[in-house]
Amino acid sequence: MDFETILYLKDSGIATVQLNRPEALNAINEKVLEELSVVNDYIAGDDDIRVLVIKGNSNAFAAGADIKNFVNYSPREAHQYIYKVQISMNKLMALGKPSIASIAGYALGGGCEMALACDIRIAADNALFGLPEINLGIVPGGSGTQRLTRLVGEGKAKELIFLGEIFDAKKALDLGLINLLVPAARLEEETMKLARKLARKPPVAIRTAKELIHLSYDVDIYTGLMMEKEKFAYLFSTEDQREGMLAFLEGRKASFKGK
Repeated sequence: MDFETILYLKDSGIATVQLNRPEALNAINEKVLEELSVVNDYIAGDDDIRVLVIKGNSNAFAAGADIKNFVNYSPREAHQYIYKVQISMNKLMALGKPSIASIAGYALGGGCEMALACDIRIAADNALFGLPEINLGIVPGGSGTQRLTRLVGEGKAKELIFLGEIFDAKKALDLGLINLLVPAARLEEETMKLARKLARKPPVAIRTAKELIHLSYDVDIYTGLMMEKEKFAYLFSTEDQREGMLAFLEGRKASFKGK
């Protein structure tokens, strides 16, 4: 597939999407959103793909929205734009496969929100994070107020959003915003090592676990436990469950087929 603003690669069950607007520090515009939506749908429908990796380049994961494109938006235009942003982020979050944000350089505003929409975040020690929208007289609108709060708690989310300051990868790790922190020179290696580990896991069970974890945001503990019980039992209808348990009993590595 050919795109204008992203690069796409599929190899050994791993799909890699690289934001490719280096002249704009991978700032997110409507074309980026459109192409991310297209590639997300493609990945969702390809059973050979087990894991998605999203990355930028060594200078920027994504340095937020392309401000010059909407500085003069009317409220209606702003609503239309942020609706597209939220749709894109929600599709990424809802992808039935694990997603990894591999972050170097700037991950600001919409770039930070894109990372938050991924399942696991691994960052280089040169990564810089922040939701600086408050300094423009606006608020994060691509899910930042919602996903950041769920990830780091209300108090820290208020601090980060109210102040709008940029902070380094060590602070992001301490906050729980990222899962892993590695030297910049090893980011690609460590990202792909993690992706390969995930690609070997049973796809149906991974999708089920992801659904249940997301469900926990919205239901009481008793409803969540009921759904967990039903999903647990459902997995005993899959070939992967039998393969996983037989492999364990036979002392070998399981080979999961996603069935």
